[in-house]
Amino acid sequence: MNTRAMGHVYTDCLVIGSGIAGMRAALEASVAGHVIIISKEQLQESNSFYAQGGIAAVLNKEDSIDSHIKDTMNTGCGLSDNFVVKKVITQGPKQVEQLDRWDTPFDKTDGVIKAGREGGHSHFRIAHALGDATGKAIVMSLMDQIKQRNAIKFFDNCFIVDFLTIDNVCYGAVCYHKKYGLQCIWATKTILASGGAGRLFRETTNPPGATGDGVAAAWRAGAVLSDMEFVQFHPTTLYVAGATRVLITEAIRGEGGILVDVNNHPFMGDYHEMKDLAPRDIVSRAIYAQLSKTKHTSVYLDVRHLDQAWFANRFPTISRICRSFDIDTSKDLIPVRPSAHYMIGGVKTDLNGCTNLENLYCCGEASASGLHGANRLASNSLLEAMVFGYSTGRHACEQIKADTTGPHFQTIASKIPHSSRTELDIADVTDSLRAIMSRNVGVLRSEAQLKETIEIIDFWQSYVLDKVFDSVKGWECQNMLTICRLIAQQALARKESRGVHFRSDFPNPDETFCHHLTITSP
Repeated sequence: MNTRAMGHVYTDCLVIGSGIAGMRAALEASVAGHVIIISKEQLQESNSFYAQGGIAAVLNKEDSIDSHIKDTMNTGCGLSDNFVVKKVITQGPKQVEQLDRWDTPFDKTDGVIKAGREGGHSHFRIAHALGDATGKAIVMSLMDQIKQRNAIKFFDNCFIVDFLTIDNVCYGAVCYHKKYGLQCIWATKTILASGGAGRLFRETTNPPGATGDGVAAAWRAGAVLSDMEFVQFHPTTLYVAGATRVLITEAIRGEGGILVDVNNHPFMGDYHEMKDLAPRDIVSRAIYAQLSKTKHTSVYLDVRHLDQAWFANRFPTISRICRSFDIDTSKDLIPVRPSAHYMIGGVKTDLNGCTNLENLYCCGEASASGLHGANRLASNSLLEAMVFGYSTGRHACEQIKADTTGPHFQTIASKIPHSSRTELDIADVTDSLRAIMSRNVGVLRSEAQLKETIEIIDFWQSYVLDKVFDSVKGWECQNMLTICRLIAQQALARKESRGVHFRSDFPNPDETFCHHLTITSP
């Protein structure tokens, strides 16, 4: 690869990702200059857009900042950074107010945003929009604001191949566009907001594009990654054999939904004092324990006792999905089981979203900000996206204003020797990888499973990472192998159970591991 043989685009700020974090950052950065937002697929294909749950913030006088901080720290199991938590929780109400001023259609009563409750929260503090489509509502609101900024341009169907770096300085990225092919986008500042990687697992709530491409590219560029072993599984996704997993929002349990097993036993009281509103890691493990006891493929969410007209109005998306599978929520139980949902780990950042690479920022799910610790508190993700999107974009804006040189072209060349190894079927590798990750690196883990996974991934890597691909599927497979290897490696290194990381051979927390595990490419 040689940059002289490609097309070139110049901008003040390049934002990789069109979710809430990326768009919020773009709005702030655009104050200083031109911004390009690239999206791997269509603009609305992001984890943010499909987020059913709400955004957590202190919304009424019965609640308090200190209480929200305490809930976040408790859920983080000793690994949440107190300074980060305080920053995010304190700024949360201001970001919700800003969204309200931007006409985000929050659910309200008498003009006041209604506050709901979800697992791990001690107060009613979750703001929802359009019932169970909060992510979509916020994304559309931010998009409306972006359309009013001539300085911001969208490039959709644009895939990040690698970052352009020289001596640990980022100058933008090499991207692939279906129409224009490979091109270099040179930028004074680059903000990575590429989202999560749930598609590393066979069962997930994430859309097809969530394969960890941005984090893999950052790893190759020399960025420090942190907390890669912490993958949050959502306890309740619709389980219908042969169908794609669909998120069943936690807000249903916040409104009175009850988890029962195949024998109609409400089992969560057997595992935690908060019952159905326990933190997600506890609920996920409780479900697996109950499945083992009952020898059944799923547990069930019981909403039959709720007013059905109210339920259909409160959860229109879930109601529509249930009807599509002939599930009558007035009479039928909703079959559910855990699926991969949220990547807590990612590129390590500071309070301004800065990484160890000069000019490269990161925010949102692709980052490891220190907010979530070992387990994310429900609805803190959209909050993090808004707060860190704002602060990252603001910091980049200030730096762009101070930079008088602007983006500049440099020749960068790399050569990968021809591989004589057999080329594996990419689709087969990808499917098999997702299967083994779900089986061995899921909710329950052990040393034997993790070592087996690493051994198998190493074999696949030796036949895939040495190849030069010219297709998104090939690059995706390489990225997935890279991130899966890192997750399994760090899960093996953490010889304890903490938050979403549970080792059956080390079932208890160990204070010698009460710290973050970081890793950089050799």
